[in-house]
Amino acid sequence: MHVRALVARIFHPVPYAGVVRESKMTTLRQIDLSCPICSNKFSSQAVLSTSYDGGKRTDFHERAVGAQPLPFFLHMCSRCGYTGLERDFGEEAEIGPVIKEHVWDELAPKLPGGTVSGSDKYEFAAKVATWQGCEPLRIADLLLRAAWCCVDEGDVEAERYFRQQAARAFEQALATYDGVDRDDRAVLTYLVGELWRRVGNLKMASDWFEQVGTEITNSRAQHWVVEAARQQRDHPREWFG
Repeated sequence: MHVRALVARIFHPVPYAGVVRESKMTTLRQIDLSCPICSNKFSSQAVLSTSYDGGKRTDFHERAVGAQPLPFFLHMCSRCGYTGLERDFGEEAEIGPVIKEHVWDELAPKLPGGTVSGSDKYEFAAKVATWQGCEPLRIADLLLRAAWCCVDEGDVEAERYFRQQAARAFEQALATYDGVDRDDRAVLTYLVGELWRRVGNLKMASDWFEQVGTEITNSRAQHWVVEAARQQRDHPREWFG
C-alpha cells in the first residue's frame, strides 16, 4: 500500500476500500476465505458499512456508532493463525516458504483458545507484515490499531504495550525520511508524542511535541498540528473538538 494512502487511513480512517460511511450503525457480512498457508477454509465477518460519528480521540482513534468495526477489517485463520485483509487470502497473496515457517512456528502455537480479539488480529497481522518486509509505517499502523482495540477491550496493560511498540515503529518510519512523505511528517511527529504521553512517558512526549514545528511544510494548513502538540503538552485532552 502506498504510504500516502496509509497515512490517510490513520488520520481520516475509512480503513479499507469498499467501506461506506452512510449507515448509522456498523453492519457486517459473512465471507468465506481460504488460507494461503494451510488451505483451511473458514468463514469470517467483514465490515459492510459503518459510521464514524462517535468522535475522535487525540491519537486519531475514531469511534463508530454501535459496534466498533476495527476487529472486522482483519481475518485470522483458525488453524494456523495467518492474519490479513480479505485480499490477503486471495489468489494474489504472495506467501513464500519463509512466511509459512514463521506462521507455523510463531503464530499457530499462540492461537487464542476462545474468542479472537481485535488486538489479537492486529498483533498477528503486524508480525506477518514484519516477516514480509513491509515498510515500518505499515507495521506501525497495525500496532496502533491493536492499541485502539485494547481500549475497547479494557486491557490497559496490552494497550500500553502496543502504544509503545507503535511509537517505536513510527519513529523508525520517520528516521528513514524516504518512508514518510514530507507533508505527513508533522502529523506523525505529533502522533509519536501523543503515544508516549498516553503511556506516561512525559519527557519523551514533550520532546516529540517540540519537534512538530520543525516539520511543518505549510504553516496555514498545518497550524492545527502545532496547536494540537502545544495543547497535549501543556493541557492534554482525550478528544479532539
